[in-house]
Amino acid sequence: MKEEAIELEGVITEVLPSAMFRVSLDAGHVVMATLAGKMRKFRIRVLAGDRVKVDVSPYDLSRGRITFRHKT
Repeated sequence: MKEEAIELEGVITEVLPSAMFRVSLDAGHVVMATLAGKMRKFRIRVLAGDRVKVDVSPYDLSRGRITFRHKT
C-alpha cells in the first residue's frame, strides 16, 4: 500500500529555474518544491513570499509538491 503524503504549510523563500521553489516550512525545515499539475494547468502564479501548502513524501522529506497558494 502506498504511503500518504504529509501536508505542511510554509512560505516561498526563493524562486528557482524550471518551476522549482525553495519553501521554508513552519516546522523550521527547508524543502525544494515544484508546482502541482493542476496549478500549472490553470496558470496559478506563485511568487517569493507567498504562503503555500506543500505535500511532502514520507520517503524523501527534502522534496515536495506545492498544491495550494493561500490568498494574501
